[in-house]
Amino acid sequence: MPELKCTVQTCVHNKQFLCDLDAIQVGGSDAKHPRETCCDSFQERKDGAYQNAYSDVTGKASDTSKIDCKAVECKYNENCDCHAGKISVEGSNACECDGTECATFSCR
Repeated sequence: MPELKCTVQTCVHNKQFLCDLDAIQVGGSDAKHPRETCCDSFQERKDGAYQNAYSDVTGKASDTSKIDCKAVECKYNENCDCHAGKISVEGSNACECDGTECATFSCR
């Protein structure tokens, strides 16, 4: 599984730059650039929930995650499974999944 760093602090799954999901989905089936991808697993953090983003990392938050990748033109995509050693999901002020991107995406 790739090492996952996430800077999307507006996502409910972000716990100190780690994700509390065991697997995420990266969208962008027609993507040719990172900005054309997104984290389809993004869920906006609601008011009052920001305190959890800065609390100690506990529970399921991990630095690795299975990546179900729909960006078929990415050189790390093998049968919709990401094989990059590390990926970075970015979009620090995202309000929806379209405000995020897989910064590791690289076209074949």
